[in-house]
Amino acid sequence: MTRTATSAHPLDVALELEPVGDGTVSGRTTADYANMVGPFGGITAATMLSAALRHPERLGDPVSLTVNFAGPVADGPFTIDARPTRTNNSTQHWTIEMTQDGVVATTATAVFALRRDSWTSTEVTPPTAPAAESVEPTVGPEFIRWMRNYDMRFVDGGLTDIDGERGDSTTTLWIRDSPARALDFPGLTALCDSFYPRVFLRRGQMCPAGTVSLTIYFHVDADTLAGHGDDAVLATARAQHFGRSYFDQSAELWGRDGALLATSHQVMYFKV
Repeated sequence: MTRTATSAHPLDVALELEPVGDGTVSGRTTADYANMVGPFGGITAATMLSAALRHPERLGDPVSLTVNFAGPVADGPFTIDARPTRTNNSTQHWTIEMTQDGVVATTATAVFALRRDSWTSTEVTPPTAPAAESVEPTVGPEFIRWMRNYDMRFVDGGLTDIDGERGDSTTTLWIRDSPARALDFPGLTALCDSFYPRVFLRRGQMCPAGTVSLTIYFHVDADTLAGHGDDAVLATARAQHFGRSYFDQSAELWGRDGALLATSHQVMYFKV
């Protein structure tokens, strides 16, 4: 599944944005990150964050990002308006909106901050997993094109486990960009949405499902994240509750050294 690196990484191509003026940028979806319907939600979230990261008024590093998928994102061009709504001494709050043909497709809010040294403690622990190199990679289905951009090595709850109902919805895997790419905030954002819907695993079958809202909390600053390089990330996710057409799922993303990089929580609709 690993591919040879090229001068233009597919992720960087998908994140290309052109300034339009006054905090507005334009971009275009790419076929490399196509999902079953429209683009992969993780690339949409990463693009929304990138619009704020590239803004000349941006302060510090992202601490949180909430993306609301208001409607389907169509293949083709889009416009993103990213505005800092309030800047304090060390924090900055953002409103971000993606439109296509004058119609809102996705909205987001973000918090950036100048991080300072402080007392540190991580109460959660990473899942038990063998080394990434000892786990065989999985090739995703042909019709889910965005998965080709990742080297996925499932420890538990992989695609082959979608076969009959299970008692829990936990998936754990090693994942990295393919071809290899140094991890940054947009790349980490996309990884936070790289889990297939938990209802597939619990029910043992695929069904219509999609993310409605995704929130990501970043637990590292840019310098710490740069130290991760292009190494694999240990990612784990599980759902909390299924009912009345919606379920929520939480995720943790860990560095090989045991550092917690990000956590996320999202709500998804499903039809069963």
